[in-house]
Amino acid sequence: MGYVSHPNIIPEAVEERKYQTAMAEGCLRANTLVVLPTGLGKTIIALHLAAASIHEGGKVLLMAPTKPLVDQHASVLSKLMPDTKIGTMNGLMKPKTRKKIADGNDLIVSTPQSVANDLENGMYTLEDFRLVIYDEAHRGTGNYAYVTVARHCDKNIRSVGLTASPGSDIAKVEEVCRNLGFVRIDTRMEDDPDVAPYIHDTYVKRIEVNMPEELLNITGILKGLLDHYFEELVGLRLTKENWPPSTTHMLMIGESLQRRLRRGEKSAVLYRGLTVQAVCIKILHAINLAETQGMSSLRSYMTKLNDDSHAQKGNKGGKELVARKEYLDVWNAVITSRTEHPKVSKLMSLVSQILNSDGSAKVMVFTQYRDTCDVLVGKLSSIEGARVGKLIGQSKGGLRQKEQIEILNEFRNGIRNVIVATSVGEEGLDIASTNAVIFYEPVPSEIRTVQRRGRTGRKNDGEVYVLIAKGTMDEVFENSSKKKEDQMHSGLEKLNRELSLSAEDGQMKLGDF
Repeated sequence: MGYVSHPNIIPEAVEERKYQTAMAEGCLRANTLVVLPTGLGKTIIALHLAAASIHEGGKVLLMAPTKPLVDQHASVLSKLMPDTKIGTMNGLMKPKTRKKIADGNDLIVSTPQSVANDLENGMYTLEDFRLVIYDEAHRGTGNYAYVTVARHCDKNIRSVGLTASPGSDIAKVEEVCRNLGFVRIDTRMEDDPDVAPYIHDTYVKRIEVNMPEELLNITGILKGLLDHYFEELVGLRLTKENWPPSTTHMLMIGESLQRRLRRGEKSAVLYRGLTVQAVCIKILHAINLAETQGMSSLRSYMTKLNDDSHAQKGNKGGKELVARKEYLDVWNAVITSRTEHPKVSKLMSLVSQILNSDGSAKVMVFTQYRDTCDVLVGKLSSIEGARVGKLIGQSKGGLRQKEQIEILNEFRNGIRNVIVATSVGEEGLDIASTNAVIFYEPVPSEIRTVQRRGRTGRKNDGEVYVLIAKGTMDEVFENSSKKKEDQMHSGLEKLNRELSLSAEDGQMKLGDF
């Protein structure tokens, strides 16, 4: 095994991988969006680029969306570039402090909003910088801080974006490229010839469960109630009866009604439509919880609906919904039921088998909702030998970033061997190599699916289990994610060809594609 050799990188510390070197060399020639699955070394590509840029006398800015990611990048790079002056910046610091860090270091690792604010306020400039790296670059749309920073980069600054999955919406990928100045896309997948030697096998296994009769009865009542309100929307001429009463469709109806409201329309049809649309969204969410999460999550959600309906400023649609006989029938069934979703027992059995087969095994369980996360932590903690931790975001009384890092360190060091995580565990954070990743439910996002899957198979063979409730939204979401992932790969190839053609013409007009 060879090692990377560079004056700015500690000797015999970084394994040399040809695909990483090739991708880094391409990035140094032109502004590039790098697409590389989780675990294949996006940080090492950043290392190559930073070392080369600093060696040539330029400064480097590396941005990451969160403080834990900033600290993680800074820790790795400090160990591998011990003679380089590295500083970290974040929003908790005073602007004058950040200015001193920006002026006094060769490599700055920061959250983007901090840099964007400082640049807009004239605290410092990027004049001395040779390279800007955007981690999780797929965020570079709309008014995100990356876009602001990019506006302060002149043509002499090399710009590089890193992402595991930019998404299947090629218009958004195009927007990212336009916003951040990328003129080429460099993609590698697990089956590419120069990547394959470094890949461990990841086995994806679908595990189907049948819905119990009690939950089927509940979803039947809720679907009947949804049909009632959907028919009213049809009667109001806000939709057509052959269109699906899906969440996506309901959101489209809501956006249309809000536009009419902003234009000054005041009509009974408009106000009633807004109420009915809101009720449909609530019912659809309840159906989804019943089908894919289980009784505990549904009970928690309905409790919140009940509480909101009794609040003085409670939502009008919510008040109407909880007064319906059908809703009360469901509520009575939910509060008296001892039935749990069959996924729970299947998950417990699966985790128990994995831990019993290997005393050093580590398992990561992903779930969509915090309520489900709490339920699963409690259930899995009853398994002999399971040392379970919970990884959730900061909002609404969640875990502070310091606590998130502590949980991950405990997982890495073997203090905990099972982590139940919401979406905060999907993106970026350096999570210890796991023996198995379990999706409590599929997610309809190709970005999140790729990121979840990448949490295993890093240093040894890994397994991915996806729990599917037959005949439910689980199957819809699974198919949606697969379709979007295929579209992403084909779309990236097409967009990169268009970028190359424009580069040959000397035009670089992304908007033409």
